[in-house]
Amino acid sequence: MKTFILSAIAATLVAGPLVASAAEAAPQRHETTVVRQKPNGQVVVKQRTVVRQPQYRTWRKGQRFDQRYARNYRQIDYRRYRGLRAPPRGYRYVRSGNDALLVGITSGIIASVVTGAIR
Repeated sequence: MKTFILSAIAATLVAGPLVASAAEAAPQRHETTVVRQKPNGQVVVKQRTVVRQPQYRTWRKGQRFDQRYARNYRQIDYRRYRGLRAPPRGYRYVRSGNDALLVGITSGIIASVVTGAIR
C-alpha cells in the first residue's frame, strides 16, 4: 500500500508542470469567412483562430472575488501602501490593477475597494 501511495505522489509531481494554465487551456474558436468567389467558381477562404482572453473587471463591495479576472493579482502587505489600514482578522488585501481589495479569506467576498492605492 505504501509503494502505491508513493508512486501516485511521484506521478503527480512529474505530471504537475505538464498541466496547462487556465489561459492556455481556454477553448479556441475557429472562424471561417468567405472572402470572395472568382468567376471560374473558386472560393477564396480566410480562416483565423480567436483565442479568448480573460475579461478584467471593475470590482465592487459585496461581489465575490475571483483571481482569474483580476489584473496583476497578488496578495499585498498593507504596510507598504499609504491609506491602507491593518485588515481585520479573517481578511487580506489583494491587488487588482491599481486597486487594493479587502477580501474575506474564507468567503472571497469583497469588503472594501481602495481605488488607486497602488501606483
